[in-house]
Amino acid sequence: MMGTPVIKMTLEEHNAANVRSKKMLLWFAMVSMFMMFAGLTSAYVVSSKRPDWLGSFELPMAFTISTVLIVISSLTFFLAKQAIKKDDRNATTLWLLATLALGIGFIFSQFAGFSSVIAQNYYFTGPYSNVTTSFLYIVTVTHLAHLFAGIIVLLVVIYNHFKHKYNSSQTLGLELGAMFWHFLDVLWVYLFLFFCFYK
Repeated sequence: MMGTPVIKMTLEEHNAANVRSKKMLLWFAMVSMFMMFAGLTSAYVVSSKRPDWLGSFELPMAFTISTVLIVISSLTFFLAKQAIKKDDRNATTLWLLATLALGIGFIFSQFAGFSSVIAQNYYFTGPYSNVTTSFLYIVTVTHLAHLFAGIIVLLVVIYNHFKHKYNSSQTLGLELGAMFWHFLDVLWVYLFLFFCFYK
């Protein structure tokens, strides 16, 4: 009887250490991703000194719409996390599916933005390309690749939720998914504001 509490504390400490290590690994991954985008935006700044730079280029409205969608999706993912902490499975399902729909809407809006850029006769490469819009293509497509990874993570979270793997005392997978999704949101807002205000 005296040994049981000690074993329980040891298991709790092990679980706590496991949570910390997984969150730390995710933080390292997110920091490395941010450094990559910081490098891309730094190259953008350096390239802006070129004589063929399009200082008057404006982002298509579709990119603004996609920004609104991804910001709202962060809110719905947060609400899903709050709902599961209350063991409200119906609300969790609703908010997770809303997050997925908004994420897909973000992707479609991004492609609509690319279509608008192409309609202005700016392509990624070739005689109709320009260094300004080429950077826009590179940065946004790279972010989209990460967002596709985020969609996969979200689908795994939704699958695990339907398998009843999350509850008020077990939220790690959902929390890690939310952390990554919020990171993608903050990263895009940074990129969007950078493209809007740095000419």
